[in-house]
Amino acid sequence: MSVNIRPLLDKVIVERKEPETISSGGIVIPDTAGDKKTQLGKVLAVGPGKEDKAVDVKNGDTVVFGKYAGTEVNINGQDLLILSETDIMGVVLG
Repeated sequence: MSVNIRPLLDKVIVERKEPETISSGGIVIPDTAGDKKTQLGKVLAVGPGKEDKAVDVKNGDTVVFGKYAGTEVNINGQDLLILSETDIMGVVLG
């Protein structure tokens, strides 16, 4: 999915993954259970980096970030998160 925003410097545009509604054991998780926001997201756009350091993630990566990381924005009806590269804790492999 393309996004109509170009991140600057080390900023990364992420779309949050939808929270799981069924646990790995097959239990249905109700909407009222805890925080509905996941800490996983798909990278949609990546800035050029800072000075001589490129950003380590790329479009399409699934990343893990802190619960309160980044800035939430709505661009053309799409809820997105703008993160600094340092807000990203890791990339999900496989």
